[in-house]
Amino acid sequence: MVINPIAPRSAALVLLLVAALWGAVPVARAQEAPDAIVKRVATDVIATIKSDPAIQAGNEARIRDVLETKLLPNFDFARMTALAMGKNWRSATPEQQQRVTDEFRALLVRTYSSALNSYRNETIEYKPLRMNAGDTEVTVRTLVVRPSGAPVQIDYSMEKKADGWKCYDVIVGGVSLVTNYRDEFNDQVKNGGVDGLIKTLADRNRGVAAK
Repeated sequence: MVINPIAPRSAALVLLLVAALWGAVPVARAQEAPDAIVKRVATDVIATIKSDPAIQAGNEARIRDVLETKLLPNFDFARMTALAMGKNWRSATPEQQQRVTDEFRALLVRTYSSALNSYRNETIEYKPLRMNAGDTEVTVRTLVVRPSGAPVQIDYSMEKKADGWKCYDVIVGGVSLVTNYRDEFNDQVKNGGVDGLIKTLADRNRGVAAK
């Protein structure tokens, strides 16, 4: 089974924006508003994309390094995986849950690492944040304006954790990154159990890595 991500061009936009949104957040900034994090980090990361010779040359190892250091610490992969698995998450053992999470994380990194190469001077518009005092979950809404083609809305579902805001879903043009995988995950569990899903993800990751 081939697990299909969001269409490649949209995937590029996802990674562009996601990578632009979250760098490592110092403890002093742990309580910074989610939209402020987006605006502060975007300029720095986009500048890195434009200026890093290895990224410009298509060096996927360097791209993965950027994702590992600037992006991944700010995602709640356990929650993302639980949402992608739906009801099957509760039937998995803690060890299976961890293994699925690890493989899903690796899949997302490997699948989208090349997307940074697709940056073509898109600009980002930030929508006003709708947030009440005490909210622990918000949506940061943005609009990607491309040199050609219609603009694309990209929204980020974020949850406030003890160490700051974490993203647990990305919605591109109304399509959730997490739920995009749900039907396929459910089919795999139905056919081969949770271990079958783990094997499928692991095989997929090895296949991508071998390219």
